[in-house]
Amino acid sequence: MKKLTAILLCLAAVLPLAACGAAPSVLGPQTVGTDVKIEDVTDFYYTVDSSTDPPDFQRYRFYAEDGAYWFYHETRAGDHWPLTEADITVSGALKLSPDQWAAFFDCLTGGTVRNRQESADSGGRGPWLYLYWTGDRGTCQEFSFASRDAEAAFEDLCLTLKNAA
Repeated sequence: MKKLTAILLCLAAVLPLAACGAAPSVLGPQTVGTDVKIEDVTDFYYTVDSSTDPPDFQRYRFYAEDGAYWFYHETRAGDHWPLTEADITVSGALKLSPDQWAAFFDCLTGGTVRNRQESADSGGRGPWLYLYWTGDRGTCQEFSFASRDAEAAFEDLCLTLKNAA
């Protein structure tokens, strides 16, 4: 009986520690297209922001809202930094067709999304990439493209949509 009690006490001490390793707020890297499906994506931000002279700011946003898919872009310009919403010089929105949303998702497919982390590049110009998706649990949102070719295809898509907006 003492051995059984000792085993149960050990399990009672070890099980909560094992559960900590699988805390619901922390996920390992997830692959877009495999772990993150197209229907899971709720929001994606691509932002370039630099304090050069003159400052440079460009943001692209893809998002799902009320059963529709959207693309939003904004450019900011000015002679000071940081540039704020008051410095928006060009912006627009475009409701996307299912094919346009699929083209957006194709650019992300194979990329990874991981937990947000501090980075030595955090003061750089970016691009800063964040993917919000059903299941991210509030922490797994930092995105990276599978390749430079995929990122270039994304940038080309954004320019095409920006011109149509």
